[in-house]
Amino acid sequence: MGHKSAFVAIVGSPNVGKSTFINFIVGAKVAIVSVKPQTTRNKIVGVVTGDDYQMVFLDTPGVHEPKNKLGEYMVKTAMDSARDVEAVLFMVDAKYGLGERDKGILTKLVSGGLPIVGAVNKIDIAQEEAAEKLCDELKELGLAKVYPISAKTGEGVVVLMAVLKDYLVEGPKYYPDDEYTDQPERAIAAEMIREKALNRLHEEVPHGVGVSIEKVHHRTDKDIMEVSATILCERTSHKGMIIGKGGKMLKHIGMDARADLEMLFGCQVFLQLFVKVADNWRDSSRVMKELGYE
Repeated sequence: MGHKSAFVAIVGSPNVGKSTFINFIVGAKVAIVSVKPQTTRNKIVGVVTGDDYQMVFLDTPGVHEPKNKLGEYMVKTAMDSARDVEAVLFMVDAKYGLGERDKGILTKLVSGGLPIVGAVNKIDIAQEEAAEKLCDELKELGLAKVYPISAKTGEGVVVLMAVLKDYLVEGPKYYPDDEYTDQPERAIAAEMIREKALNRLHEEVPHGVGVSIEKVHHRTDKDIMEVSATILCERTSHKGMIIGKGGKMLKHIGMDARADLEMLFGCQVFLQLFVKVADNWRDSSRVMKELGYE
């Protein structure tokens, strides 16, 4: 038999666990995770390679009602990713159930005619009855294959992956065996810093945070990676919150990020963080392009 491959788009509302799922199946951190919704802003590729197959998963931004150009870009990225793939993995949150937004997304996906597999995620924190009810609801809405899983603990993921392998078709190996994402290191580094900012900040600040990597330089004499990054925010008041009293908040964000960056680069990291105000950057095509949202 020849080599098989498949592209699978993971689609769902914000914060249903798409990024956690892709990190689990890939076995490495390629997508950032936060309790804040709309964490993923770009299409992240995660690659699972076997002896005679390769599955390319597209971790898409959560589909939501856009309020600016960045939001519009995120929704378009998610829905566009659901085209020209072998299958769509539609994910919902077992704890919060099926909302009107989920139903709307599912209706659009069904109208596209692509094979859709349902995943009811977060069964580790939801009541068993609620998860079972949600599985039944999805089946009533036309999904023949629905599986309860926990992307955090891995429960049910092996079964789900076996089902998704049914959609493999004769095809090439798109990525080398040792590659698990198409994201360049600079992009992953920026997202890691943004993740730590998201987890440290509160209220409306996280949605207006972007990260630009200014410099990545490997000092081979000391085996140290020097990383310089700028955290963008939309208001002067937000800048103060990100920096914190006496620079304490920025220091915490940097300390949190440094640990992940050292795993990414495989050496000690010297990280410099700066904060810059860019008014309404989420509606600026220029700034969005500079941050890689294009």
